[in-house]
Amino acid sequence: MNENDHKIQQRINVTTESTGSRIDQFLTSLFPDHSRATIQQWIKKGDVKINGHNTKSKTLLKGFEVIDIDILLEQVVDDQPEQMDLDILFEDEYLLVLNKPAGLVVHPGNGNPTGTLLNGLLGMSQEQAMLPRAGIVHRLDKDTSGLMVVAKTSLCQLKLVELLKTHDIKRQYFCVVRGQLKTAGTVSNQIGRHKTQRVRMAVVMNGKEAITHYEPIEHFDHYTSVRVNLETGRTHQIRVHMHHMGHPLVGDPLYGNPNRVDAQVDSELKEVLRSFPRQALHAEKLEFVHPITNELITVNANLPDDLCQLLEDLEFLDIKQDDFDDFEVEYVE
Repeated sequence: MNENDHKIQQRINVTTESTGSRIDQFLTSLFPDHSRATIQQWIKKGDVKINGHNTKSKTLLKGFEVIDIDILLEQVVDDQPEQMDLDILFEDEYLLVLNKPAGLVVHPGNGNPTGTLLNGLLGMSQEQAMLPRAGIVHRLDKDTSGLMVVAKTSLCQLKLVELLKTHDIKRQYFCVVRGQLKTAGTVSNQIGRHKTQRVRMAVVMNGKEAITHYEPIEHFDHYTSVRVNLETGRTHQIRVHMHHMGHPLVGDPLYGNPNRVDAQVDSELKEVLRSFPRQALHAEKLEFVHPITNELITVNANLPDDLCQLLEDLEFLDIKQDDFDDFEVEYVE
């Protein structure tokens, strides 16, 4: 056993949520950094047992089975640790919750090989390097600020992934959208990759389940602040659903056309709205039952300065608009 390898011995109680899933597909969702072929090798070698017996990759789960996993994982993180001043709002020996600033990329990738959250987590301790994705179990877009939960042990990481799959982590967001969103409601349109613009997602037929609950907080002239709760966590989910409803997020470069501003807004505020540097979206609350201690964990993150300033500007806009009756939209190329 290499000093950088580590052993996972885990017992998983299957719920009815996974009824009908193949065992290899089920484990792929729990170990997203390992290919299905690799997991099939674990099963073939007898490293995965159902109710104490060896199994096959094509075995369908019925619910209520007990899966025992005994595998040796090689260190999977090759990225370099970096010292980073992370804003950690909760931490114990099993997990942490941090407040990610806008502009911080979560994972290294094309154009962002370093300086990511993953690099910063590796810089915290050697133990994080032993975990897939340094303990990251979900993500926020680069220009979305707010809360993320990160595992510090392999057992906790698996259990957090299970909680996300069963929608047992409450994720609440704050956003500012264009237009008057009058009533609370739910969007349940499926989401998939856009047919022609591959960097975008879209509401599509036969996409992945996506459920977004929303509630307006405060109305301004032609803008609304909104509280959003997610049941699912699809890529760009809030941004896509709000756009689909005709209420794109302020500042959203993919779905919101930041140059579209009420023509009646005074010139100074027009510039503020057009130059807002990101989508106006913040993950403000996480709540879940701790997967190890069973303690109820509730973490809140205050709005960052840029969103506070945006709300102040919109308050000013609201006062200025009292003298106007008509609404027009101005486009700037």
